[in-house]
Amino acid sequence: QVQLVESGGGLVQAGGSLRLSCAASGSILSINGMGWYRQGPGKQRELVATITSSGSTNYADSVKGRFTISRDNAKNTVYLQMNSLKPEDTAVYYCNMGVRTLEGVSRILFQYWGQGTQVTVSS
Repeated sequence: QVQLVESGGGLVQAGGSLRLSCAASGSILSINGMGWYRQGPGKQRELVATITSSGSTNYADSVKGRFTISRDNAKNTVYLQMNSLKPEDTAVYYCNMGVRTLEGVSRILFQYWGQGTQVTVSS
């Protein structure tokens, strides 16, 4: 079984910074892509940023230049550094990982989600 545990959310004033972390644990063979998504009040979940196993990154236009995604493969952890935060960044942030595990003799790839962490930016 694989678990993703997030940390680092909280309340911050506009212009401030937060750093989110998401650590995977369990019987992990390898992790492919990692990413962060968010869901604001009354909105659908949207992609924030992704990072491949080789380190290539992709960002939503709304966060480009302000957010940075990174990963530590030795720790099975993905980070999201958020700077110059705006009230419209207020949302529950979820991490996502493509984790490969061994099920019997088969290698299974499955998308796992964290439990979500609240980020609130006050104006």
